[in-house]
Amino acid sequence: MDTLKVRDAKDVEEVVRAAIAGEQPLEIIGHGSKRAIGHPMATNAVLDVSALNAVTSYEPSELIITVQAGAPLADVQSLIDARNQQFAFEPMDTSVLLGTAAAGTIGGMIGAGLAGPRRIRAGGARDHLLGAHAVSGFGDGFKTGGRVVKNVTGYDLCKLLTGSWGTLAVMTEVTLKVMPKPESERTLILRALDDVTANKAMTAALGSPYDVSGAAHLPGSAFRSGAEAFASLADAGQAVTLVRLEGIAASVTHRAGSLSQTLSSYGTVDSLADDASAAVWSALRDVKPFAANGALGASPVWRIVCPPAVGGALGQALARETGGEVIYDWGGGLIWAALPSSADAQAALVRKQVEAIGGHATLIRAAEEVRRNVDVFQPQADGLAALAERVRASFDPKSILNRGRMKRGSGA
Repeated sequence: MDTLKVRDAKDVEEVVRAAIAGEQPLEIIGHGSKRAIGHPMATNAVLDVSALNAVTSYEPSELIITVQAGAPLADVQSLIDARNQQFAFEPMDTSVLLGTAAAGTIGGMIGAGLAGPRRIRAGGARDHLLGAHAVSGFGDGFKTGGRVVKNVTGYDLCKLLTGSWGTLAVMTEVTLKVMPKPESERTLILRALDDVTANKAMTAALGSPYDVSGAAHLPGSAFRSGAEAFASLADAGQAVTLVRLEGIAASVTHRAGSLSQTLSSYGTVDSLADDASAAVWSALRDVKPFAANGALGASPVWRIVCPPAVGGALGQALARETGGEVIYDWGGGLIWAALPSSADAQAALVRKQVEAIGGHATLIRAAEEVRRNVDVFQPQADGLAALAERVRASFDPKSILNRGRMKRGSGA
């Protein structure tokens, strides 16, 4: 397979036009850290954008950064961290789950759209993407959005590019909103709650006036892989429920005290502060208990988004019926499930239970043969699927870009 390493946006246009002329599909990669997510692709060449790695503009006082799509995510995070800023949606590092060496690129972060625990307060990647330059499947460059936060008329194509997994366009440059890092953070800890009771405790915390920025629950069995950040949180086999507060130190202290009283009916409330708290949420963001090099590294992993109020019951049912393990984030609205290996990665059971409650599930980690034969992304209802296909075809009519990644047995 040929690898075509581009130097600038003009190169990208030329490569895509050549692919169109030869009707040869392209696989789009930065560092290739997420290549194992999605269906195996029917491509003959790789379009490598990793050389597009410059920081075009960074204005800390304006809370805006513009970077090329191939810029390493870790490098950009280090840059903004030095100015005490961050991407508020906490982009996930999939290398832990997938066992890859690199944390990926800014373009991959937007293409995947996988937000971390603060999603419940700060929104997702799509809410922080202000503008983008990209090349469509026609081989034409286009620009969407801008460099300011404001309401605009017309089509907000940034929203479409986020989570499109490279099937609509090749991003070459993006402008993102950054936010100040909080002065302080505190994590409240409850122990030994069952999944449904923990779900209620998280709902109570999120419904309180104390501005919670993270709510997660780890059943005791999820600690088997021994992620260091969780080692001191509970005794062996004991579940923990975690609630995060962030902001000015005095405010965090006050809110933590008040919320501890609110949650005291669920048990004794302990806490972690600052660095220790940050380490726990980083490990949760990257799903370290299900790490590729851990005890559950061989298990297929599902990412399930559902109504938070029913998350505990759904997770319990999946764990009970499969013998697998689950972790809850977003107050129960996001479930990570590491399920026993099978020919379909338990897809039939997962889809049935998730669809019954109006959720959706993505198979994030599985062997290539499984991903070839199972729907990795949630199958859409006929009307929605037809609309999605019209949108995709309007960007890439010959299905040149990441052909077949998102829909099994199709050119989409």
